[in-house]
Amino acid sequence: MKNKFIVLIVVVLVIVIGFSLASRFQKSRAQGELAKQIFALGSGVTPVTIEELKASIAAHEKQMELYVETAARTGIYWKILAARLSDRGLHGEALEALHRAIYYIPEDPALHYSAGISAGILAKSFHVFPGRENIERDQYFSFAEQAFLRAIELDNRYLRPRYSLGVLYVFELYMPEEAIPHLERCLEISRNDVDTMFVLARAFYMLQRFQDAIDLYDRITIISGDEQKRIDAQNNRQLILEQMNG
Repeated sequence: MKNKFIVLIVVVLVIVIGFSLASRFQKSRAQGELAKQIFALGSGVTPVTIEELKASIAAHEKQMELYVETAARTGIYWKILAARLSDRGLHGEALEALHRAIYYIPEDPALHYSAGISAGILAKSFHVFPGRENIERDQYFSFAEQAFLRAIELDNRYLRPRYSLGVLYVFELYMPEEAIPHLERCLEISRNDVDTMFVLARAFYMLQRFQDAIDLYDRITIISGDEQKRIDAQNNRQLILEQMNG
Protein backbone atom coordinates (compact mmCIF):
# COMPACT_ATOMS: atom_id res chain seq x y z
CA MET A 1 0.00 0.00 0.00
CA LYS A 2 2.87 2.32 0.90
CA ASN A 3 4.57 1.59 -2.44
CA LYS A 4 1.38 2.44 -4.37
CA PHE A 5 1.14 5.77 -2.53
CA ILE A 6 4.75 6.62 -3.43
CA VAL A 7 4.12 5.74 -7.07
CA LEU A 8 1.03 8.01 -7.08
CA ILE A 9 3.07 10.90 -5.70
CA VAL A 10 5.74 10.37 -8.37
CA VAL A 11 3.12 10.38 -11.12
CA VAL A 12 1.62 13.62 -9.82
CA LEU A 13 5.04 15.27 -9.66
CA VAL A 14 5.80 14.17 -13.21
CA ILE A 15 2.51 15.70 -14.44
CA VAL A 16 3.11 18.98 -12.57
CA ILE A 17 6.66 19.24 -13.88
CA GLY A 18 5.40 18.46 -17.38
CA PHE A 19 2.81 21.28 -17.29
CA SER A 20 5.41 23.67 -15.92
CA LEU A 21 7.85 22.87 -18.69
CA ALA A 22 5.10 23.17 -21.32
CA SER A 23 4.07 26.59 -19.95
CA ARG A 24 7.64 27.83 -20.02
CA PHE A 25 8.04 26.52 -23.54
CA GLN A 26 4.93 28.39 -24.73
CA LYS A 27 6.08 31.59 -23.01
CA SER A 28 9.54 31.25 -24.48
CA ARG A 29 8.03 30.61 -27.92
CA ALA A 30 5.85 33.74 -27.65
CA GLN A 31 8.84 35.82 -26.63
CA GLY A 32 10.75 34.35 -29.53
CA GLU A 33 8.03 35.40 -31.98
CA LEU A 34 8.02 38.93 -30.55
CA ALA A 35 11.77 39.00 -30.79
CA LYS A 36 11.59 38.02 -34.46
CA GLN A 37 9.09 40.84 -35.14
CA ILE A 38 11.32 43.38 -33.44
CA PHE A 39 14.33 42.02 -35.30
CA ALA A 40 12.40 42.52 -38.55
CA LEU A 41 12.21 46.24 -37.77
CA GLY A 42 15.90 46.44 -38.46
CA SER A 43 17.65 46.42 -35.08
CA GLY A 44 20.26 43.98 -36.33
CA VAL A 45 20.27 42.12 -33.00
CA THR A 46 17.70 39.56 -31.95
CA PRO A 47 16.57 40.27 -28.35
CA VAL A 48 15.97 37.22 -26.15
CA THR A 49 15.63 38.23 -22.52
CA ILE A 50 12.85 40.43 -21.14
CA GLU A 51 15.34 43.23 -20.55
CA GLU A 52 16.57 43.01 -24.13
CA LEU A 53 13.00 43.01 -25.43
CA LYS A 54 12.14 46.13 -23.41
CA ALA A 55 15.27 47.88 -24.65
CA SER A 56 14.49 47.01 -28.27
CA ILE A 57 10.89 48.20 -27.98
CA ALA A 58 12.04 51.50 -26.46
CA ALA A 59 14.58 51.92 -29.23
CA HIS A 60 11.93 51.46 -31.89
CA GLU A 61 9.18 53.57 -30.30
CA LYS A 62 10.53 56.74 -31.87
CA GLN A 63 10.64 55.05 -35.27
CA MET A 64 7.02 53.93 -34.88
CA GLU A 65 5.92 57.42 -33.82
CA LEU A 66 7.74 58.88 -36.81
CA TYR A 67 5.97 56.41 -39.10
CA VAL A 68 2.56 57.41 -37.69
CA GLU A 69 3.33 61.11 -38.16
CA THR A 70 4.56 60.47 -41.70
CA ALA A 71 1.41 58.50 -42.58
CA ALA A 72 -0.83 61.28 -41.24
CA ARG A 73 1.14 63.93 -43.12
CA THR A 74 0.97 61.85 -46.31
CA GLY A 75 -2.82 61.71 -46.05
CA ILE A 76 -2.97 65.50 -45.70
CA TYR A 77 -0.73 65.96 -48.76
CA TRP A 78 -3.02 63.72 -50.83
CA LYS A 79 -6.00 65.74 -49.60
CA ILE A 80 -4.37 69.03 -50.67
CA LEU A 81 -3.43 67.56 -54.05
CA ALA A 82 -7.01 66.35 -54.59
CA ALA A 83 -8.39 69.83 -53.80
CA ARG A 84 -6.05 71.48 -56.29
CA LEU A 85 -6.83 68.95 -59.01
CA SER A 86 -10.55 69.42 -58.40
CA ASP A 87 -10.20 73.21 -58.61
CA ARG A 88 -8.69 72.76 -62.06
CA GLY A 89 -11.50 70.47 -63.17
CA LEU A 90 -9.31 67.35 -63.22
CA HIS A 91 -11.83 65.22 -61.40
CA GLY A 92 -10.53 61.86 -62.58
CA GLU A 93 -7.11 62.63 -61.13
CA ALA A 94 -8.74 64.20 -58.09
CA LEU A 95 -10.72 61.02 -57.42
CA GLU A 96 -7.51 58.98 -57.51
CA ALA A 97 -5.86 61.37 -55.06
CA LEU A 98 -8.90 61.21 -52.79
CA HIS A 99 -8.72 57.42 -52.85
CA ARG A 100 -5.15 57.65 -51.52
CA ALA A 101 -6.11 60.28 -48.95
CA ILE A 102 -8.99 58.13 -47.66
CA TYR A 103 -6.57 55.21 -47.30
CA TYR A 104 -4.58 57.27 -44.80
CA ILE A 105 -7.49 59.22 -43.22
CA PRO A 106 -10.56 56.97 -43.64
CA GLU A 107 -12.80 58.80 -41.15
CA ASP A 108 -12.54 62.30 -42.61
CA PRO A 109 -16.08 63.11 -43.84
CA ALA A 110 -14.81 65.94 -46.07
CA LEU A 111 -12.77 63.45 -48.11
CA HIS A 112 -15.81 61.26 -48.77
CA TYR A 113 -17.89 64.31 -49.67
CA SER A 114 -15.24 65.51 -52.14
CA ALA A 115 -15.01 62.02 -53.63
CA GLY A 116 -18.77 62.06 -54.18
CA ILE A 117 -18.61 65.43 -55.93
CA SER A 118 -15.83 64.33 -58.30
CA ALA A 119 -17.57 61.02 -59.02
CA GLY A 120 -20.84 62.81 -59.79
CA ILE A 121 -19.13 65.18 -62.22
CA LEU A 122 -17.36 62.28 -63.93
CA ALA A 123 -20.67 60.41 -64.26
CA LYS A 124 -22.21 63.35 -66.12
CA SER A 125 -19.33 63.31 -68.60
CA PHE A 126 -20.62 60.01 -70.02
CA HIS A 127 -23.36 60.80 -72.51
CA VAL A 128 -26.51 58.71 -72.62
CA PHE A 129 -26.92 57.11 -76.03
CA PRO A 130 -30.27 55.49 -76.89
CA GLY A 131 -30.22 51.70 -76.83
CA ARG A 132 -26.88 51.48 -75.04
CA GLU A 133 -26.03 50.58 -71.50
CA ASN A 134 -24.36 53.30 -69.50
CA ILE A 135 -22.44 51.13 -67.06
CA GLU A 136 -19.66 53.60 -66.31
CA ARG A 137 -22.10 56.46 -65.78
CA ASP A 138 -24.19 54.36 -63.40
CA GLN A 139 -21.11 53.17 -61.52
CA TYR A 140 -19.90 56.71 -60.91
CA PHE A 141 -23.35 57.84 -59.73
CA SER A 142 -23.50 54.84 -57.40
CA PHE A 143 -20.05 55.69 -56.09
CA ALA A 144 -21.12 59.29 -55.48
CA GLU A 145 -24.21 58.13 -53.59
CA GLN A 146 -22.17 55.84 -51.33
CA ALA A 147 -19.55 58.52 -50.73
CA PHE A 148 -22.17 61.07 -49.64
CA LEU A 149 -23.84 58.51 -47.37
CA ARG A 150 -20.50 57.66 -45.76
CA ALA A 151 -19.77 61.35 -45.14
CA ILE A 152 -23.17 61.71 -43.45
CA GLU A 153 -22.52 58.58 -41.41
CA LEU A 154 -19.30 60.11 -40.12
CA ASP A 155 -20.87 63.51 -39.41
CA ASN A 156 -24.64 63.63 -39.07
CA ARG A 157 -24.71 67.45 -39.12
CA TYR A 158 -22.55 67.79 -42.23
CA LEU A 159 -24.94 69.58 -44.62
CA ARG A 160 -22.97 69.57 -47.87
CA PRO A 161 -23.21 65.81 -48.52
CA ARG A 162 -26.89 65.83 -47.53
CA TYR A 163 -27.67 68.62 -49.98
CA SER A 164 -25.55 66.99 -52.71
CA LEU A 165 -27.27 63.66 -52.10
CA GLY A 166 -30.62 65.40 -52.48
CA VAL A 167 -29.54 66.91 -55.79
CA LEU A 168 -28.26 63.52 -56.95
CA TYR A 169 -31.51 61.76 -56.08
CA VAL A 170 -33.76 64.44 -57.60
CA PHE A 171 -31.97 65.46 -60.79
CA GLU A 172 -29.82 62.46 -61.72
CA LEU A 173 -31.27 59.27 -60.26
CA TYR A 174 -34.94 60.40 -60.26
CA MET A 175 -35.49 59.13 -56.72
CA PRO A 176 -37.23 62.14 -55.12
CA GLU A 177 -38.68 60.16 -52.23
CA GLU A 178 -35.17 59.22 -51.04
CA ALA A 179 -34.07 62.85 -51.31
CA ILE A 180 -36.74 64.32 -49.03
CA PRO A 181 -35.45 63.13 -45.62
CA HIS A 182 -31.96 64.47 -46.34
CA LEU A 183 -33.21 67.82 -47.60
CA GLU A 184 -35.61 68.22 -44.69
CA ARG A 185 -32.76 67.45 -42.32
CA CYS A 186 -30.75 70.23 -43.98
CA LEU A 187 -33.59 72.68 -43.35
CA GLU A 188 -33.85 71.58 -39.73
CA ILE A 189 -30.25 72.66 -39.23
CA SER A 190 -30.20 75.60 -41.67
CA ARG A 191 -33.81 76.82 -41.82
CA ASN A 192 -33.40 79.53 -44.46
CA ASP A 193 -31.25 77.70 -47.00
CA VAL A 194 -33.00 78.76 -50.21
CA ASP A 195 -31.05 76.39 -52.50
CA THR A 196 -32.17 73.42 -50.42
CA MET A 197 -35.76 74.68 -50.59
CA PHE A 198 -35.63 74.75 -54.38
CA VAL A 199 -34.44 71.13 -54.56
CA LEU A 200 -36.98 69.99 -51.97
CA ALA A 201 -39.78 71.79 -53.82
CA ARG A 202 -38.73 69.98 -56.98
CA ALA A 203 -38.86 66.65 -55.14
CA PHE A 204 -42.38 67.46 -53.89
CA TYR A 205 -43.43 68.40 -57.41
CA MET A 206 -42.10 65.11 -58.84
CA LEU A 207 -44.20 63.25 -56.27
CA GLN A 208 -47.25 65.40 -57.09
CA ARG A 209 -47.21 66.95 -53.63
CA PHE A 210 -48.09 70.23 -55.26
CA GLN A 211 -49.24 72.15 -52.20
CA ASP A 212 -46.02 71.32 -50.33
CA ALA A 213 -44.03 72.63 -53.30
CA ILE A 214 -46.11 75.82 -53.48
CA ASP A 215 -45.60 76.44 -49.75
CA LEU A 216 -41.84 76.25 -50.22
CA TYR A 217 -41.88 78.62 -53.20
CA ASP A 218 -43.95 81.08 -51.13
CA ARG A 219 -41.38 80.85 -48.37
CA ILE A 220 -38.52 81.47 -50.80
CA THR A 221 -40.31 84.54 -52.14
CA ILE A 222 -40.59 85.96 -48.63
CA ILE A 223 -37.11 85.25 -47.22
CA SER A 224 -34.74 85.31 -50.20
CA GLY A 225 -32.60 88.37 -50.68
CA ASP A 226 -31.81 87.32 -54.24
CA GLU A 227 -34.21 88.93 -56.70
CA GLN A 228 -33.65 86.29 -59.39
CA LYS A 229 -34.39 83.48 -56.95
CA ARG A 230 -37.63 85.19 -55.90
CA ILE A 231 -38.63 85.47 -59.57
CA ASP A 232 -37.78 81.79 -60.18
CA ALA A 233 -39.83 80.75 -57.16
CA GLN A 234 -42.82 82.82 -58.29
CA ASN A 235 -42.60 81.39 -61.82
CA ASN A 236 -42.40 77.80 -60.52
CA ARG A 237 -45.33 78.45 -58.22
CA GLN A 238 -47.39 79.76 -61.11
CA LEU A 239 -46.58 76.75 -63.28
CA ILE A 240 -47.76 74.38 -60.56
CA LEU A 241 -51.00 76.34 -60.06
CA GLU A 242 -51.70 76.20 -63.79
CA GLN A 243 -51.10 72.46 -63.78
CA MET A 244 -53.36 71.96 -60.77
CA ASN A 245 -56.14 74.00 -62.39
CA GLY A 246 -55.89 72.13 -65.67
